[in-house]
Amino acid sequence: MLTLLDVLCGVAATPVVVGAGYLLLLTALSARRAPPPPSPRQPFFDIVVPAHNEERVIAGTVQSLLAIDWPTHRRRVLVIADNCTDGTAKVARDAGAEVLERTSTTERGKGYALAFGFQHSKQSGLAEAVVVVDADTLVSPNLLSAFAARLHLGAQAAQAHYGVSNPFAAWRTTLMAIALGMFHRVRGRGREALRTSAGLRGNGMCFTHGLLNDVPHDAFSVVEDLEYGLRLGKAGHRVWYVDEADVRGEMVSSEAASRSQRVRWEKGRATMVRQQGPALLVQGLRTGNRVLIDLAMDLLVPPLSYVAVGSVAVWAVGFALRWFGAPGMTLGAGSFAVACVGLYALRGWAVSETGLKGLKALAFAPLYVVWKLTLMRRQTGAPKEWVRTEREASAPAPTDQKERP
Repeated sequence: MLTLLDVLCGVAATPVVVGAGYLLLLTALSARRAPPPPSPRQPFFDIVVPAHNEERVIAGTVQSLLAIDWPTHRRRVLVIADNCTDGTAKVARDAGAEVLERTSTTERGKGYALAFGFQHSKQSGLAEAVVVVDADTLVSPNLLSAFAARLHLGAQAAQAHYGVSNPFAAWRTTLMAIALGMFHRVRGRGREALRTSAGLRGNGMCFTHGLLNDVPHDAFSVVEDLEYGLRLGKAGHRVWYVDEADVRGEMVSSEAASRSQRVRWEKGRATMVRQQGPALLVQGLRTGNRVLIDLAMDLLVPPLSYVAVGSVAVWAVGFALRWFGAPGMTLGAGSFAVACVGLYALRGWAVSETGLKGLKALAFAPLYVVWKLTLMRRQTGAPKEWVRTEREASAPAPTDQKERP
């Protein structure tokens, strides 16, 4: 009887083991690779900055973009002041950006702002590609040259590394730096090694106008980047990962400020999982398309906190069964899953550049997991339009910012 129960529990643990194994595969492939040589061409870039009531931070972002090491006559900074009720437009203009003001009572959200900016870029006829940068972001000077190198090699869509500009503001932001190290850098490097799609992260994205003509950007959900990345994969386009250039956004340090953003993204992602996950996996397996298979795995494997809880649960059940004399199939599965998660987390810490402070912050990881699981259980809905709270640098409350462990 114990043997049969052990086998059944081991089989039931298959989703956890497969998810953890996927993370292990990406971890094993996450070595840093040499970037491609510089492009002999200098394509014109429009840098589109969607902004909703960002007067306190937009100047710093514009200044960072204007400082990019790229000829000034081959790039333009376009700030989309979307449904703003503050001085975002004026501050951005004063900082040196070209500003487009947009107002709509029905079409509200980042996706609509991006579509508006992309259309303006296309009609202007100057740019070969557009780059998306969030309004609270600092960028590395090599951002456009790194994108140009990929475009020269044939890329139509690319994603720069998305990191944290304030990793040591609090233990929460340090954990976010490690989490983004896992979710963005470890996964990005691994998926690039597999020549699959790195996915889109909402900040630091690059698209050619040829791609936008082929696959129009009409993604308007609260996870518009995830939605559009899936559409690109279905259309036969992969997103190239750009490891040597980065964009760094401000992350929130308080529980109150991060609560609404976390609920919105988790529920938006859950909707995508239900609507597209299983069908995408079936399509990928049926056609042998590894890009679609990988996109499905990235979608179906839940956030790390859930995988970690599931792995520990399988291990605990397996340990109990083994204690009473079972063969140990479930214990082996749980041990494998826990090891995969541990190695993935340690690799994320290693690439996050948070050092000893990062290791100390990891001590708060169980608390964060409990908070997150409790938060998602008691929330019943999520806003569908652009919602913003105060930025970290401004009083009285911290920001609403994308944070995706």
